Amino acid sequence: MSRIGFGRRLAFAALAIMAGAHSASAHHPMGGTTPSTFAEGLLSGLGHPVIGPDHLAFLVAIGIAAALIPAGVGVIAAFIAASTAGVLLHFGAFDLPMSELLVAGSVLVAGAFVALGRRTGSLQWLVLAALAGVFHGYAFGEAIVGADRAVVGSYLLGLAIVSAGVAAVVMSAARWIVPVEGRDDVRIQAAGAAVGIVGAVMLASGIMAG
Repeated sequence: MSRIGFGRRLAFAALAIMAGAHSASAHHPMGGTTPSTFAEGLLSGLGHPVIGPDHLAFLVAIGIAAALIPAGVGVIAAFIAASTAGVLLHFGAFDLPMSELLVAGSVLVAGAFVALGRRTGSLQWLVLAALAGVFHGYAFGEAIVGADRAVVGSYLLGLAIVSAGVAAVVMSAARWIVPVEGRDDVRIQAAGAAVGIVGAVMLASGIMAG
């Protein structure tokens, strides 16, 4: 596959994601119904990160980061841990203002980091993953407000499984597609641009809606 062809595929993927995007506050695998059983909580957790274009784009970004930097797996772990904390903050009725805008902004920054390739180090990625994890987790928490504790536990399990799974698949794909000596090439830059476009569109949508 040529570099130009790869970049076009990424651009089309970003456009497809944005074409089906709604406001991040509307993301809800259960159609707006709070999960009431362990199974519903698990399914909701498995679905939530992948039906929101902003959340999915960020997972793609940290998956690519995991292929670029020595502490890559730690970046994924930091995001999952921080997103768990964010969910619990929301469940505990803690108020985080402008959380949806912060989520979109984190995707925009992640896109820029990906485009910079190895010039963005492990520390920057770890800090971004930890901060963004709280924002994304707080947004995830909207789906289980009022749920029983057991349901919250299964929801968090689902979130962790799908977040780790998506990021790991992207990490493996990035390592296979782009050789070690070429990880700053146009394909990585195109991937960063695609992620950044999603973040920019979601941020603009959130600002206009607010």
